[in-house]
Amino acid sequence: MKPTLLKPLIHLTLALLAGVAGAAPVAPRLPSAALAPVEGEVIVKFRADAATPRKFALAAGTATRADAATVQAMLTSRASALGARVGRALVAGSAAGERAQVMRASGVDAATLAALLAADPEVEYAVPNGRRRILSAPNDPLYAAAAAGVRLNGPDSGQWYLRAPDATIKSAIDIETAWLRSTGSGVVVAVLDTGVRPEHPDLAGQLLPGYDFVSNATVANDSTGRDADATDPGDWLTSGEAGTGVFAGCSAASSSWHGTSTSSLVAAAANNSLGMAGSAPGAKVLPVRVLGKCYGDDADIIAGMLWAAGLTVDGVPGNPNPARVINMSLGGGGACNAAYQDAVNRIAAAGTVIVAAAGNSAGGPVGTPANCDGVVGVLALRHAGSKVGFSDLGPQISIAAPGGNCINITVGSPCLYPILAATNAGTQGPVGSGWTDSYDISVGTSFSSPLVAGVAALMVAQQPALTPAQLRTTLQSTARPFPTTGADNGPDDPTPVTQCHAPTTGVDQLQCYCNTTYCGAGMLDAGAAVAAVAGPLARIDLGPGTATAGRVVELSGINSSMALGRTLSSYAWLISSGGGIVSAFNTATNAATASLTPSAAGSFTVQLTVTDNTGASNVATRTVTVAAAPVVEPPAPASSGGGGAASLWWVLGVLTAAVALRRTAPRLR
Repeated sequence: MKPTLLKPLIHLTLALLAGVAGAAPVAPRLPSAALAPVEGEVIVKFRADAATPRKFALAAGTATRADAATVQAMLTSRASALGARVGRALVAGSAAGERAQVMRASGVDAATLAALLAADPEVEYAVPNGRRRILSAPNDPLYAAAAAGVRLNGPDSGQWYLRAPDATIKSAIDIETAWLRSTGSGVVVAVLDTGVRPEHPDLAGQLLPGYDFVSNATVANDSTGRDADATDPGDWLTSGEAGTGVFAGCSAASSSWHGTSTSSLVAAAANNSLGMAGSAPGAKVLPVRVLGKCYGDDADIIAGMLWAAGLTVDGVPGNPNPARVINMSLGGGGACNAAYQDAVNRIAAAGTVIVAAAGNSAGGPVGTPANCDGVVGVLALRHAGSKVGFSDLGPQISIAAPGGNCINITVGSPCLYPILAATNAGTQGPVGSGWTDSYDISVGTSFSSPLVAGVAALMVAQQPALTPAQLRTTLQSTARPFPTTGADNGPDDPTPVTQCHAPTTGVDQLQCYCNTTYCGAGMLDAGAAVAAVAGPLARIDLGPGTATAGRVVELSGINSSMALGRTLSSYAWLISSGGGIVSAFNTATNAATASLTPSAAGSFTVQLTVTDNTGASNVATRTVTVAAAPVVEPPAPASSGGGGAASLWWVLGVLTAAVALRRTAPRLR
């Protein structure tokens, strides 16, 4: 049957309205104007060696604790200096990281201003400042499936998405198997969202002090702009506010309490005989408020990303609890720009993995930041394992996880498979804590993403040295295959479910059978992912410089890692393919390091097997590309212009010419 619009879903990602009927509720796309960049506003990052940020900098030791007036004076001086060079008056906005800030100009669109400023030799990048939106067996009573009549509003399926998969619920992630090894203890997960309601009983003791990065006090709805209070005051929008001023393109809506919901899916307390359980109940949530009423600016979001990972943001106190995992249940259309990719690269280098929701434009292309290189992009699945109608898809997706869906056939029926999460009862300001249910439902890629982030925390707790790349690869290699049968579009729509295909902007692609091209590597398997990092992880690093024919290539396994409480007992190196250019190691093959010397250009492949003190082992493989040896040219003759000493080559050339002339010249008589 066709989806029917029943009620606003304030918990749906991207703050969209969704329909609840049929196999897959579909979220209608927002007008593109709603996510348009702020007119004449860009994010500018200066180069590290640029004179302007060095000239106008905070005093040593004050970069993260200066008062607001001092910071604004520095930002204003930088904007004025750059504006003078490009011939346009620039007004300084908030900081967006280290050497990065917002700048504004009147009478020009953001794209034109960005192009003008990017051409300045001191500028590393300048991009329009866009807007992003929100994208929704312990003894906890809401975890288990309920007996008939136990809960007035359900869902009777409980936290179906965490339990072991079966013939009906194919996409469940098997969290209990993972919990046998890890609950995420000691791991910090930053949740970049609307903030959090700290009084919620399922979040008691689960939260660390966070930060509010929403710089526009009107959008922040707390009259203060940036501050150290990440509490969510509510993000409601009245009909009088909607569509005007800073809320152009926005619609009236009740408060979503979105950050409270996503935080609970990461780390709601388990075994407290109350409410629900998070996917990583031993982890701590670092709330980072980057979204306010209707949206959040890119500059605020990027600043929040960097701060969450422990990196410097000018004028903001340092983060004493850097996160190993960042969840971003937010996004917007368009390709990943230079500002986001720069932040992602720096955060990955710091050892923090970013998990982000794909987006909810009914099968459109993956949005930013999920489409940035290095981010774990997450697609949403129905309980049956097929792509749910609202979820976006594309080759940037890393993994798929449950996102909730309703399979009811009558208007007003309770939803059978929503994502149960913590919330607040207030339609504007907070009223009372509670949980979503079969009528006040949570569905969306927003709620797939924190499930993956929670599993990432379980993995990091098990294997503290895990790198972001290793974590992403392990999630993918342990994923369960997508089902190819069992989905339907409801009794009123006999149309068969088809295979997912490439997304097209503006064209819906509803429920479909997933494949690894557009839906990620498979369905999240928490038990298998955590088990995969319970033993050692081998890693091969190359020495500095380019591998070159005739020169020694240094190989190292020193950065191979062990699970918590285990030690490394042995290394074993092997040449699995010499490529005709290597045949043996120069060194022993049972040490942490090894070396070999390729005879010519080409490539070869080596393996490293590491074994821990329990006998568990792991193998890493690396192919090394070898460049040709450089050709040594004889030095060119020195120029004789301007005088100076003659070179040896020039002298030899003169002597040779003289001898030849003597032999051939006629003798005088």
